[in-house]
Amino acid sequence: MKNYLNFEKDIKELDEELEKLKDPYNQSGISEVDTQKISKTQDEINNKLKSIYSNLDPWQTTMVARHEDRPKSKFFIDNLFDEFISLSGDRYYGEDKSVIAGFAKFNNQSILVIGQEKGDDLDSRIERNFGMMRPEGYRKTIRLMELADRFQIPIVLFIDTPGAYPGVGAEERGQAEAIAKSIECCMKLKVPTIAIIIGEGGSGGAIALASSSRVLMFENAIYSVISPEGCATILWRDPKKMMDAAKAMKLSAKDLLELSVIDEIIKEPPGGAHRDKDQILLNVKESLIKSLSDFESMSGEEIFNNRKNKFLKIGRNKGFATNAGDTGSLKAPQNEIIKILYSKKLALISLSILILLFLVIIS
Repeated sequence: MKNYLNFEKDIKELDEELEKLKDPYNQSGISEVDTQKISKTQDEINNKLKSIYSNLDPWQTTMVARHEDRPKSKFFIDNLFDEFISLSGDRYYGEDKSVIAGFAKFNNQSILVIGQEKGDDLDSRIERNFGMMRPEGYRKTIRLMELADRFQIPIVLFIDTPGAYPGVGAEERGQAEAIAKSIECCMKLKVPTIAIIIGEGGSGGAIALASSSRVLMFENAIYSVISPEGCATILWRDPKKMMDAAKAMKLSAKDLLELSVIDEIIKEPPGGAHRDKDQILLNVKESLIKSLSDFESMSGEEIFNNRKNKFLKIGRNKGFATNAGDTGSLKAPQNEIIKILYSKKLALISLSILILLFLVIIS
């Protein structure tokens, strides 16, 4: 059974009509399939989908990113990689089932695969904690990423989480420290890391794994520091203003690519990734091959510097820095106005000293 969003009412009606046309024997008085009408209805559905999904607002994009039928990390791991060996535990506390991690083969190349997994039905969602990782999940991924770095194995990460788990137990076991350590680990690796945001990229729960050499993002995914509902609650004390928050937060792939927060948008089939899973698999595979090939000729030090400079450049072309190419440190260079004020300040200090000296001499 297909699930429809509230702006897909017309699509639902056309889909129901199409199903009836494909199974005419359940309707009295009809005994043959009208292939011409089926083709016409299918074309109408495709046109509707293109029209609707080419003009989604940020809140509608958020709804699509959270769609329950959307392909999850496990789907991509099962269908893109061969010989996957799942590894468990953080060697401190226990196993976190909200993240799947292990080594596999991709195009006959060894790869470490990490995927935040929400689950497909109620039971699996509860088991996976709805994709919200606990500290042991981040510590598990740190352990495996350091292992991959030691053996020079590239890392592919699938990001899909509303955020890190905010429970008391998680905080007691060092949630904030685990996230910070995960970001630090991602940034210091000397192997290529490719993060793909396939659904929700929420808060520190996402950035803990998405501090990567390349950040790819599905066309209808979202990536933000907080959920639109959380933002609306904090700013306006009204969670119902989530549509305004979603628009202001610039959380869509198009906005984030313009801001250079992400590196590439992976196109989705009309109607979203859940409408044609075979096509989205093909699109992801092509993007992965391209991204991994970009790092083949780089040394470990070059990969490290490439990632560092990528993050240091974010926001500089629209900020107060005068030279966006200068990424030697986090300190921004002074602009011309500051230089002028500083030079005048020195001149005034010098003049004051001369006046004081003159007064001392004549007295």
